[in-house]
Amino acid sequence: MPENHSEASASLMRTTARSYAFGAVSSFFATFVTFPIYKTIFRQQLHALVIREAVDQLHNEGFLKFYRGILPPLLAKTIQGTLLFGTHDTLLQWMSHTTPDSYSLKNRCVAGFLSGTMEAVVLCPFERVQNILQDSRKDSRFPNIRSILQEFNSYREKEKLTLGYYRGFLPVLLRNGMGSALYFAFKDPIKNSLSEKGLTGSIPAFISGSVNGIVVCLTLYPLSVLIVTMQSQVKGEMLNIPDSFSALWNSRRRKLSHVYRGGSLIVLRSCITWGLTTAIYDFLKGNMNGET
Repeated sequence: MPENHSEASASLMRTTARSYAFGAVSSFFATFVTFPIYKTIFRQQLHALVIREAVDQLHNEGFLKFYRGILPPLLAKTIQGTLLFGTHDTLLQWMSHTTPDSYSLKNRCVAGFLSGTMEAVVLCPFERVQNILQDSRKDSRFPNIRSILQEFNSYREKEKLTLGYYRGFLPVLLRNGMGSALYFAFKDPIKNSLSEKGLTGSIPAFISGSVNGIVVCLTLYPLSVLIVTMQSQVKGEMLNIPDSFSALWNSRRRKLSHVYRGGSLIVLRSCITWGLTTAIYDFLKGNMNGET
């Protein structure tokens, strides 16, 4: 009996460890494929441009600068996938030993929110650096990552976090926590429902990821715009969230349609990113389960 328990524990640990690895692989690939769309959306969010204006701006800057800023999101999204899927599965497995309804909607939401919180704590500095790098107005002052880090490290100790690496942290925490909770709450139910209707292979997982990605991103899009606005600033006055959103609202001429500039492209990006991420992750995990 102890041997069986030991074998079960070892198998559970292997399964959880693979969840971290599969999350990293799926997120890396999806991020690389969708980076051009991401950068166009960023310019729309930052400057309130329409798609054509954002594309023209990137075109005028030239091809050599087109992939400027890819390293932070590539690293961040790879780490995000590692933490998001791995931490979620770890927490869900842990909760399954303490509650009879281990995979209930409530448990998936709680595990998702906590994994999103962990993700926000680890990745906020990456997103902060990335948002400065992709703001073309700061090309001359901050030509590379090193120059940004030198700027942050020149601040006083407390300001290194509040004005430097973790500027805009609370909106990041809210967006990531709520987004992860929603994603994991409905990912498997949607996929299983589609499978029961006859869809086969990775199609149910891709559609489930796409639908979840669209809903989450559009729901939380104003928070993403607020984060870009707050994190693209260097030092200066530190506004609280209500004041920052008020400034953003006024800069967008008090129109929701202007706040949602970039929203059309984010639908496309979310479809591809979360569709690919979910399909690759579930494919790898399915093969693992088939082997074991």
